[in-house]
Amino acid sequence: MHRNQDLYAFLMDNIPNLTEAWYASLSKERRNGIYSSHNPSVVEQLKHHNYEFHLHFCEIFVRSERDFKVNFQLWIRKMVQDPTYHNTPLHLIIQEFMKNRELYFSLLDTYTSQHQDVTATLEKIWFHIITRMFDDVICTIAEEAHEASQARLKAQRELINELSAPVISLKECDISLLPLIGTVDEERAQIILEATLEQCTMMKIKKLYIDLSGTIIVSGLVCHHLDKLIAALRIIGIETVLCGMRAEFAQDATQLGFGFEGVEIRSSLSQALSIHS
Repeated sequence: MHRNQDLYAFLMDNIPNLTEAWYASLSKERRNGIYSSHNPSVVEQLKHHNYEFHLHFCEIFVRSERDFKVNFQLWIRKMVQDPTYHNTPLHLIIQEFMKNRELYFSLLDTYTSQHQDVTATLEKIWFHIITRMFDDVICTIAEEAHEASQARLKAQRELINELSAPVISLKECDISLLPLIGTVDEERAQIILEATLEQCTMMKIKKLYIDLSGTIIVSGLVCHHLDKLIAALRIIGIETVLCGMRAEFAQDATQLGFGFEGVEIRSSLSQALSIHS
């Protein structure tokens, strides 16, 4: 009952005005994200996105709700995945969609004032469909934005994991260095264990220097994983040298029963390398 070709044509004719009115309403204060950009190409892109939004949204008055949502989903996904929006806080994006909704209400008032045959009931139906569809669009954007951010976070975590155990070859092809940097929790310790064994086997390493000077050990379980790594390396014939062990780590490891017996320990990497050079 809400579909109306004449209203659709009226809204389509006013899309350029909608876009310009919306952009003119943007706050000129400095804010994060795309809405604060003064770059002409970014501004043009922003207006184009808004124009495309209106092209899709107006179709609610000529399409079934099912077809409307299917077509709109594609546009929403494309917008959310656009890198220019990644640094724009979600609440700001939602605010701008709410402002666009108010513009539609204003246009609807204009249309009904020009068409005396529009009943109060029909006007209420149109008002309701605009409200409901904007709510649906906003919820869909929030959902898509969450999924996109989770995907980016997963990719970043995978990259961090790949860099968690960089076994670096030294002068001799069978001697390498494993510098551990940053916080090592249980999850990362397990990754280091698996990645180091794989890399050392592939590189045919005979001696591995493990430099602990740049890391923070956060639990006794990490000591356990380090002990497991040294034991596993020993089994496959790789000698390990621990370097740069902090005093607090040495104390905690000793209290937990990890003495690293049979493992060469040096105060620093430079000292270890000077002895073996």
